[in-house]
Amino acid sequence: MLYVLFDEESTWKSLLPLTFTRPVSELRVGIMTIREKWDAYLGTKCQYYTAEYLATKYVNPDPETEAILINSCLCPTQGLAEQIKTLKAGEAITAAGIIIALRGSINTLKAAFPLHKINYEGPVLCIKNVWDLFQKNADAINADFELLTKGRKSAELSSTVTVIGDRKNIFLEAGAKAEACFINATTGPVYLGADSEIMEGSMIRGPFALGEHSVIKMGAKIYGATTVGPYSKVGGEVSNSVITGYSNKTHDGFLGNSVIGEWCNLGADTNSSNLKNNYASVKLYNYLHQKTIDTGLQFCGLIMGDHSKSGINTMFNTGTVVGIACNIYGGGFPETHIPSFSWGGSDGFITHKPFKFFETVERVYERRNMKFVQADKDVLVSVFAITNGG
Repeated sequence: MLYVLFDEESTWKSLLPLTFTRPVSELRVGIMTIREKWDAYLGTKCQYYTAEYLATKYVNPDPETEAILINSCLCPTQGLAEQIKTLKAGEAITAAGIIIALRGSINTLKAAFPLHKINYEGPVLCIKNVWDLFQKNADAINADFELLTKGRKSAELSSTVTVIGDRKNIFLEAGAKAEACFINATTGPVYLGADSEIMEGSMIRGPFALGEHSVIKMGAKIYGATTVGPYSKVGGEVSNSVITGYSNKTHDGFLGNSVIGEWCNLGADTNSSNLKNNYASVKLYNYLHQKTIDTGLQFCGLIMGDHSKSGINTMFNTGTVVGIACNIYGGGFPETHIPSFSWGGSDGFITHKPFKFFETVERVYERRNMKFVQADKDVLVSVFAITNGG
């Protein structure tokens, strides 16, 4: 059976700028992306149904092909995955008024044909807003940790590491290493991906996930629930944040209650505020509504799309949203919504054209021994056209 993770347009837009360059199911929450979770629970590689311009990289299936279509904003559980496998043609599983999954074709989904609806009674972890990624990260890390480590033995943890709590809550994949650091696993599990490293003097408080080939720099202070995706370098102070992957926050500076996309770099002493001085709830720019909306959260920091960067000593105000391919530098606080392809700072921005920006991307990819292929370029050109640099 073909399994397809479909993006609802309203959800996809609410998760911008992170979804400008990926389907919803490629967002990382916990240890894995949503798609990787479904692959693991279903025992097969799922396909995508997403925005048309993204299909150049994330291929959409034939709209006539019968499949089990799964709402991509949902994280799986074993019980949910097993129930989905039993779906018959024309049936759908719903929860809290939304369709979780249905058996039919993409055309069935588009035409909203009548379906026999089955209510799902179990717990549902749903990512509908950008802040859900850090708000629900603790639950996601716990679930992923159990799935990935069940019945397996961790690689050896060095005797130089000071452990607080049960060592069973710490798992190292092959090649992972940590020396002369502090790990507190009383507050949640700690997972170190293959060939990752925690350098000496670092203090880690779970729940925490470190992706493969990623590094926590000397003396870093990491509070849960935090995820650092693959091929990233992180230092300074980080609290309850998700760094998707291939991004660096190498130096001192604070990042809290934030989500950082791929291929980002936060310069030395970049700081993001996550709490207003008057303790009011944080407002955040929302692409679906094209205005700021009240998150209802007291703590909310920085949301940064792929390929964006900040210069040294950059300051971000509480609830700042940065689009893709931005370069922020200079003194003072920039605006709390920085449109994609903006270069500048508090003194103003210019729009940077994609083809000039590509020169930087190619150099960044080369450092990771990766190629900046045409499909990646097509996606970025499409985003520029959609946003017109805005």
